Amino acid sequence: MTASSQPNRWQAAKAPSLDELEQLADESYRQLPEEFRALCKDLVIRVTEYPTDEVLDDMEIASELELMGLFQGVGLPFQSDSVSGQMPNMVWLYRVPILLYWAEHDETLAAIVTHVLVHEIGHHFGLSDEDMEAIEASVE
Repeated sequence: MTASSQPNRWQAAKAPSLDELEQLADESYRQLPEEFRALCKDLVIRVTEYPTDEVLDDMEIASELELMGLFQGVGLPFQSDSVSGQMPNMVWLYRVPILLYWAEHDETLAAIVTHVLVHEIGHHFGLSDEDMEAIEASVE
């Protein structure tokens, strides 16, 4: 059967909500290797619609649609026990930019969410974008 022979199947279709995308991110996180997750024990993962204007200004990004995720905090290599009162490290996933990327590429939503999540967790480990690109290139 083709989509045109089942027009009603699209009537209930909708983009995942914030809660649904957060559940997908949680499932993706649980699929990561245990030793990887053990190093992220205090990491907080949140999903919001878009990055804030403050984040966009700080990163000198012109459009809220250009950023799918963000790590905020102090990476593991830079943490110190002598600093007290630090906020927890956080990974932000931005729903609308992720969904737009999904709509324009031939990848599953789960694969995109996992990629963004792993990329941002890479910053938790102190890896730069260039480090992660080199790692990904060596795998491809």
